[in-house]
Amino acid sequence: MRWVAGVALTAAVLVGAAPAAHAGPAGCPGQGSPPPPAAAEEGAGAPALPVPAEPVGGPRLGTCGDLVAGGAPVPPEVGVAAFVVADLDSGAVLAVRAPHARHRPASTIKVLTALVALRDLDPDLVVDGTAEDLRIEGSRAGIGPGGRYTVRLLLEGMLLNSGNDTAAALARALGGDAAAVAAMARTAAAAGALDTRPVTPSGLDGPGAATSAYDLALLFRMALRDPLFAATIRTRSVAFPGYADMPGFELSNSSRFLTGYPGALGGKTGFTDAARHTFVGAAERDGRRLVVALVRGEQSPVPMTAQTAALLDLGFALPADVAPLGMLVDAAPAAATASPAEPTTAPPEPAPATPPRPGSPPGLAVGAITAVALVALVLLARRPR
Repeated sequence: MRWVAGVALTAAVLVGAAPAAHAGPAGCPGQGSPPPPAAAEEGAGAPALPVPAEPVGGPRLGTCGDLVAGGAPVPPEVGVAAFVVADLDSGAVLAVRAPHARHRPASTIKVLTALVALRDLDPDLVVDGTAEDLRIEGSRAGIGPGGRYTVRLLLEGMLLNSGNDTAAALARALGGDAAAVAAMARTAAAAGALDTRPVTPSGLDGPGAATSAYDLALLFRMALRDPLFAATIRTRSVAFPGYADMPGFELSNSSRFLTGYPGALGGKTGFTDAARHTFVGAAERDGRRLVVALVRGEQSPVPMTAQTAALLDLGFALPADVAPLGMLVDAAPAAATASPAEPTTAPPEPAPATPPRPGSPPGLAVGAITAVALVALVLLARRPR
């Protein structure tokens, strides 16, 4: 099923590009843009994001193939196009496959949506449901007209059940889709997630949508520093309010990883026809915490949960003092000042005047924007899960 989204996305504009970065692939074929086949929603596409001359996190992370700290082999059942395993606390990268290759994020981009909402919105701010929420394509938490939802509830709907309706409601609270996506792009750039270009708050496909296994691991690590995100992503179920004549219900966490992997701290899945399966999550064992990100995977012959488990088991088996391959950074490297292009529409409405919430993760300062090209496109959006 498809719905016509009035989300407008630009032909990309690179803001303040640094000499150290250049457009197009550097090292790995396909790094500059996600691989084909493209979604119909992507239209003519968008220019590739610049690729830093030095890979973010260290030179060894520019690899196109597999690397494991200490030289261990990658489990044979891992068939995804790219992955990263890293220490959640130190940021030490332990195992990779093409970590900076660009791929479509699908609903894993909701981690970035949550980061912006957690930083910019009061968790107790109330957002009204609308009739448009009922027409959102793809996975829905179940909000609607007449319903009144706190930001806290909307985050639960978005992270537990991958609700595209709750992602849209959070975007409204942030000033609309264009304002939300622009804030997401600035946040990713400031954090050092330079492979990431969001185009919708929910992860629906669109022109230029991109991320990498490295960026997803980095963003999830950052999000887990926020106590509300950490508590929400591992919640098994929550009482969710109804609307109009619809009664309230129990909203369950759809993550098989959370219930199936011992020590799981939570995770976020994603899927569209173009992105295929994506995942980012974290787990703890014997006081050690790891984050894992996988992009462009399939459920056959080995389910994504089993591939995730194999990678985490690999990471936990490595000595704690093994020399890392690189690091998950806490902020964009000083030399990499180029910001991912921000797809936007007409000038966005101002976001609610809510002060940043105390305790938000560090490293999310808004970068200066000097030029943005505004080109409205009508998109057909595919379903992420």
